[in-house]
Order: sequence, then C-alpha cells, then structure tokens
Amino acid sequence: MSDRNGGARRIGLVSAAALVIGNMIGAGVFTTSGFALADLGRREWVLLAWLVGGLVAMCGALSYGALARCIPESGGEYIFLSRTVHPLAGFVAGWISLVAGFTAPIAAAALGLQAYLVGSGSDGVRPEWIGTGAILITGLMHGLRLREGVVLQNLAVGLKLLAIAVLVAFAVGRLPAPDLEPSATASFELGAFAVTLVWISFAYAGWNATVYVAGEVRDPDRNLHRSLVLATLLVTLVYLALNAVFLYGAPASALAGKAEVGAIAAEAMGGPRLRQAVSVLVALALFTSISAMVMAGPRVYAQMAEDGLFPRIFGAGRDVPGSAVALQVALAILVLWYSDLARLLGYIGFTLSLSAAATVAGLIAMRIREGRERVPIPGYPWIPGLFVFVTLGTAGFMIVRQPGEAVMGLLTVAVGALLYVAIRLRRS
Repeated sequence: MSDRNGGARRIGLVSAAALVIGNMIGAGVFTTSGFALADLGRREWVLLAWLVGGLVAMCGALSYGALARCIPESGGEYIFLSRTVHPLAGFVAGWISLVAGFTAPIAAAALGLQAYLVGSGSDGVRPEWIGTGAILITGLMHGLRLREGVVLQNLAVGLKLLAIAVLVAFAVGRLPAPDLEPSATASFELGAFAVTLVWISFAYAGWNATVYVAGEVRDPDRNLHRSLVLATLLVTLVYLALNAVFLYGAPASALAGKAEVGAIAAEAMGGPRLRQAVSVLVALALFTSISAMVMAGPRVYAQMAEDGLFPRIFGAGRDVPGSAVALQVALAILVLWYSDLARLLGYIGFTLSLSAAATVAGLIAMRIREGRERVPIPGYPWIPGLFVFVTLGTAGFMIVRQPGEAVMGLLTVAVGALLYVAIRLRRS
C-alpha cells in the first residue's frame, strides 16, 4: 500500500507505537517536576497534575485517532486543519510544528541532556556541544534511509523502557518515609495548577507523533489509532511511576526549581553511583526523544512542500525527506545555542496547546458537517469537548500568570498567518 504521494507504507504497529513513546518520554518528564514543585509546593499536587495531564493526553489521542482514520496522510495538524477548517489554519499549524512543535522541543531535550550529563551550572564541557552532537547523530540516522533509522529507534526505545522499569523497581525499596519533609505550601492554587498543566502538556507532547508519518503506516485504519492510544496509556503509567520516585526520593527543597530532578533523587537514594546510572538512563531517553522528533517533524515540512506552501527542495525524497531533515537539524541547533530551558518549556506547552485544541475543534466541526457515520469519534462529544476545554482553559491561565511565554506563542501564530497571506499573494 502507498500514500497519495506514492510512498510505500512500511511502518507497522510496533514501530508506530515506539515512535510515539520515543517522542513522549523526553525532556519533560525528567525536567518538569522540579519547576512544578517550586510553583505548587506539594508533591501530591504535582503527581495529580501528571495524572490529569495523562487523562487530557488520552482524550487527545482518541480524538486524533478518529481524525487519522478519516485522513490517513502524513503531516499531522497541517493536514488535519487544512482539510477540516481552512488551508490558512493548516499552514499556521505547520508553521507551529516547525517552530514550537519540533525545533524548540528538540532544543529543550538537548538542554535536558546537558543538565543530566554535566549538571546545572557546571563549568565543564559547554552544553551546546553535547546537544549539537546528539542532534547531528539523529539527523544522520533519519536523513539517509528509513528502515535503518526505524530499527535503531525501536531498539533504543525498548532499551529505554527496560531501563526505566529496572530503575523504578530498584527505587521503590529505597524510598524514604512519605513525611520526609513537610510541604512548603499546603493550599491548592488553581492558577498555579493550570500553569503546571501547561508545562506538563509539553512532557506529554508527542502522543500524536504517529499522525506525522501517517502516510507511511501500514493498515492505517487499524494501526494509527491503536498506536496513539496504547502508547499514551503506557507512557502515562511510566510518568506516574517515575515522578513518584523522583518526588519522594529526595527532600522537596533539594528538588524545587531544579531541572535534573531524577539525578538529585537518585543520589539521595543510592549515592553518586546511582546518580551516574540515572544520568545515563536519562541521556538515553532524551536521545531517543530527539531521534523521534527528528524523524517525525520533517514529514510535516515535506508535505507542505508537496502542497506548494514550502520550498520544493524540502519535499519528500525517494526514501526519506533528507532536505527537510537537514533543515530540522539546523534550526534545532540554532535554538539550542540561544535558549533557556525553563522558558522553552512554557513557550512550547502554550503554543502546542493552541494548535492541538484547534485540531480537535476541527474534528468536531467535521463531525457536525458530515455526521456520525462518516466521522465516528469515541465518547463524542465529551472526550473531544473535554480536551478542547481543558487545553484552552490552561492556556488562558498561562496568559495571565506567564504572559511572556504566552505572547511569544501568540506571535508565532501571527507570524504564521502573515506568512500564509504573503505566500498566497505571491503565488497569485
């Protein structure tokens, strides 16, 4: 079977699910809880935020799965919004994917890689070189041939999941008493919780990874939605287990506001050797996340090039979109050298929330136009409606509490709209 552009469908269910898992388990889960703990003050609220984030991600996965069944083509939000709303909305979503969907998250994962390998504030090797090396390696993996890149990705994801399971099993018996340290803040603040959900939404970002390569997935009617739902469920369980270990493995004061929470908790439970082991595990997880994004992101730009909304040089190649991969690598390295991790997390979470909410809103609009038989949606209207409501609601709190990151996200949307108008005027 081939997609509409003639590309063979060579990605099976396991590889599609591995792409989602590799995309999701990255910088967010290993760097977010320290910042969230500083805002919320209690471990219990942080864990609750991770659970709510997983439920919202599952609603999104079920909704995107319904969209992928109706539109089984590569391109993700770009294709979905172009078909369900308007080409302008699709172009803006593609622009968001280029800037906030893949480029910034790849840079954030590379920055997280640095934090675990050399520590926050280290005077050792410059972090930019570590991240640059990781991005270049994954660019070579996915910019030359599809099959070899997919095999390496699957092996790395399998090793990552095995290592995480070993870590959790080992740490459970070494966790200190639950009342290790009293919470700094006992009250629940809705605004802080909502902003934390935006941060955590970045950690869950990637639950939609399969839709970016949908045109290359075998038996899309069966495998697309299954890969999204199964991988999201598995990753939610992994996130809850990992964060329970991180949050209760060390004093809250040692974790609050820090990026490398896993390494700090590991040292508190097992000394420097366990910290080194966890740092290696996190480095592997972040590397596979970078790899998954370098594989998925360029498919969006290639599809836009095929549709005439991006330079033709970045179109799909005979085996892989090599030029688009090279573009992704170059942009990610550029952002890596001129970015800050904490600000990146807020910006990415807010901007991607807008794109995802618009995409699911487009699904609802298509259902209203075409009816239940043509657009079946699990749990309609509650599941897609809940996703849109929670996603936009938390984004609204982000505008109030962290306007800098929100303004950057809104500017990204505005620039995308202006670019679309300019391209259309030039073509006409």
